[in-house]
Amino acid sequence: MKAFIFDLNGTMINDMPYHTKAWQTLLNDQLGGSFTWDEVKQQMYGKNPEVLVRMFGPDRFTLEEMNKLSYEKEEKYQQEFLPYLALLPGLPEFLEAAYQQGIPMAIGSAAIPFNIDFVLDNLNIRHYFKAIVSADDVLLSKPHPETFLKAAALLNTNPTDCTVFEDVPKGAEAAANAGMNAVVITTTHEPHEFEKLSNVLHFASDFTDGYFKELLG
Repeated sequence: MKAFIFDLNGTMINDMPYHTKAWQTLLNDQLGGSFTWDEVKQQMYGKNPEVLVRMFGPDRFTLEEMNKLSYEKEEKYQQEFLPYLALLPGLPEFLEAAYQQGIPMAIGSAAIPFNIDFVLDNLNIRHYFKAIVSADDVLLSKPHPETFLKAAALLNTNPTDCTVFEDVPKGAEAAANAGMNAVVITTTHEPHEFEKLSNVLHFASDFTDGYFKELLG
């Protein structure tokens, strides 16, 4: 493989339950919703304002209000998750080995820079990545391929030479739409939820799986 593109939340760190909890608290306790855990979990993709529109419709909030609510949600998430912030098992070694081999790597995430910085800087792993594409860098969210196509362009790599690491079906679908294969980390979703996607190369619970040594050659 000539380049690796990583989703962040749920792929590099196992934090999706903390996002679900922060969203459910915001949606129900603060905004008067009555959404179940599974309902919230299924809608947590794309940009934060898009989540709010899916849950409450397009007329409930102004963009300014949604951006404010988004930061409130992320501050709550970061406060709750910081004591547990860690890369998934095997990922530190995988990143270092890929870095030593000169494989260019990027982050392609629907997270806002506030959250990406929270992870990269607290874990001191920013130096591994030649490019970062956040929610603020794209017009169209996953499953649209813009995030991954932009990451490939920033790495000066053809999309078909990129392998994407994802944890959600919409992300793997975005990789397919970009002409990229995907490796799925099963922190958030079960393999059967990806059955309609032909670009998934492998499923693994974390990066200690022997497949990742094969990827490095």
